[in-house]
This record gives sequence, structure tokens and C-alpha cells, in this order.
Amino acid sequence: MGKIAAVLLSLLVLIAVLGGAGAGSMLSAFGSSGTQPSAGALTDIPPDYLVLYMDAADTCPGLQWSVLAAIGKIESDHGRSPLPGVHSGTNEAGARGPMQFLLATFKEVVAKHPLPQGGATPPSPYDAHDAVYAAAAYLCGSGARDGKDLPGAIKAYNHADWYVSDVLTQAQAYTGGADFGNDTAPTTAALQAINYAQGQLGLPYEWAGNGPATGDLGFDCSGLTKAAYAAAGITLPRTAQTQFDAGPHVTVGQQLKPGDLVFYDNPDGGIHHVGLYIGGGQMIDAPRPGKTIRIEPYRYRGDDYAGATRPSM
Repeated sequence: MGKIAAVLLSLLVLIAVLGGAGAGSMLSAFGSSGTQPSAGALTDIPPDYLVLYMDAADTCPGLQWSVLAAIGKIESDHGRSPLPGVHSGTNEAGARGPMQFLLATFKEVVAKHPLPQGGATPPSPYDAHDAVYAAAAYLCGSGARDGKDLPGAIKAYNHADWYVSDVLTQAQAYTGGADFGNDTAPTTAALQAINYAQGQLGLPYEWAGNGPATGDLGFDCSGLTKAAYAAAGITLPRTAQTQFDAGPHVTVGQQLKPGDLVFYDNPDGGIHHVGLYIGGGQMIDAPRPGKTIRIEPYRYRGDDYAGATRPSM
């Protein structure tokens, strides 16, 4: 109860601060992994759930509490949803509880990762404590540990690209954009470009493709980035090489911002690929034939990363 009371007190302090200093005021520093809840998070997330998300995230190095909170929001509105399967029974897919576990998956997670005391006996997917800690353990084992593959871990939780996008977007909202590596704030144009690109997740890679609006089934890499920035009112050249040449270039060693374009150089010379950086070491890109538009790390072992540009300057 001490932590719940502390969260409630923080909420009251935040309301007073925002009332006197405006919504741009800095939040009091508390929370897992160095991130702070936004005003919207404190308003939306029940205090007992917020404590659970923070404490459970601490059991997995590199896992942000906001990711757990985003999953809890999407799956059950933090346990408030009246839909079947949240408080009893199952949904149409057989999932149950506030974090919507399949019973077999929940039992497997609990068997591998015994849950801390404070929940039901035996552990239950309907119990908020047990469900949140089990979700943290499942994400950790699926790639979230040390930030190795957060999008992959989220996709393991629900096998859909739109779900990964929704979770990451909600998580960023819960930390005021301070999550996933504490990237510097993006511009409005960058956010518009990212929003457009997120809407294309799951479409197929198509060589020279410019998207369904032009009659194509999907995009190639530079077709996607060109269309994303066109949605933000910024015109880019058509190919990865010409987009790289157009700049403006991000200085080597400078922190990337969401919305930056990241490029890859063929060893034989020439830029051969581009992606749209979205923060936290992740990008949205159309990778290659046979693959779909997806979220994936922008740096990886053996990559040929060439640098970045910032069209939204």
C-alpha cells in the first residue's frame, strides 16, 4: 500500500504543478528504467496497476514499464474492460485475464519463472499481479531483455505488425515521448511521417512500389520513405541514393531523432537501402522481396550502415 499511496501523492503533486506551470512542466522523476509517467499515464492508469507495471518491469533488465502498461491498455484497458475473458471465461481466441493470456502459455511462463508473492494461490491469469509479472517474464524471454529485440518480443505476444505499432505508440504516449532510448523530441512533420509509415505495416515489399494509393500492392524501401514524408508535406527524391544525397545529413555521433532516415551502403558503392527511424534503435522499413513492411532494429551485426539524414529540419 505504501507504493500505491506514493503514486497517488505523485499524481496530486503533478496536477498542482501542471495547474501552476503549464503542461510543459517536467514530471517528478520516478518509475522503472529511468522513465517517467506522462500526465496522461497518471490520469489513465489505475495506481495499483501502475505500481505493478513498474515493479514487474524491474524483473527484466531493459524492459520499460511503459511497454507493459501499453499492453495492459490494449488488452483490457488495465483490467477495466467488461468484455468476455477479462474477469472470467475467455474471449473468442481463448485468452483470459487483464493481460489476455492463453492458459497454456500462462502455465508455461509460471513454470519457468515462478512469480513473486502477492498474487493468487495458485497463480491465476485473472489476478492482476500474476498476469502483469507473467507478461514481463514472457516479454523478457521473447527478446525484450537488454533491449535485444523489443518489437520481436511484442510480436511474440500478439502476432501482428499493427499490434507492435500500437503498443510502441501507446508506450511512448505514457512517457511523454521519453521512452525507447530517450530520443530527442521529433518534429510535427516527423511524427506525421511515422504515423503514415505505421499505417503501412504488413504491406508487401514491391520493387519500385509506391503503395496502394498508386495502384501498387506495396512499397520498396525508398517508395515508403518518400510517401511517408509526402504525407507530412515534404517532397523527397525517389531513390535511396538520391534521398541520401539530398540530406540534410545528421552529423556522425549525433543522437538520432524519430523521423530521421537511416541509410545502408553497398560494399561495391552506392546506397542500397533506407528506413525511417522511430526511436529506441528501431526503424520502419520495407526490407526486401518476400518480406513485409515491418519494425526492426536499425543497427545489427554485420550491417553496412552509412549514416542518416533529417528531412524534417
